[in-house]
Amino acid sequence: MTPTGIVDHRIDVGAVTASVRGPEHGAILTFEGVARNVFGGKAVLALEYEAWAEAAERELTAICTEAAAQWGVRATIVHRTGRVEIEEPSVVIAVGAAHRDAAYQGSRFCLEQLKARVTIWKREIYADGSAWIANADGAAPKLRGDL
Repeated sequence: MTPTGIVDHRIDVGAVTASVRGPEHGAILTFEGVARNVFGGKAVLALEYEAWAEAAERELTAICTEAAAQWGVRATIVHRTGRVEIEEPSVVIAVGAAHRDAAYQGSRFCLEQLKARVTIWKREIYADGSAWIANADGAAPKLRGDL
């Protein structure tokens, strides 16, 4: 079973997916966020991620717990740090649920909350330099008061 957390190596997508399987689950949904080769019209060679791992893992666990409470799902989130090559996954979210609607809602919740709350930073590597890229809302991840 793969626990939710931060890793510094290639993510085992199959192990993440297997961690949410169960006889009660009629829907298993796996999301892979992979490095793409272009952003804003600029060629991207690779990504690099940094994280405050202890805080990030607490927040990832909290997000999975919240998804379970709201939709009755089992969720696992694994995010990678370090260099991520083009087409490799930087994040994998797996959700097991009794029905597909709960799996889709739980997965979307996990992704959106990850972007908004978790202390992970992304740098894009270009042929002529690099740039730190903000999360979806344009801001750095927010720290909760209990971290």
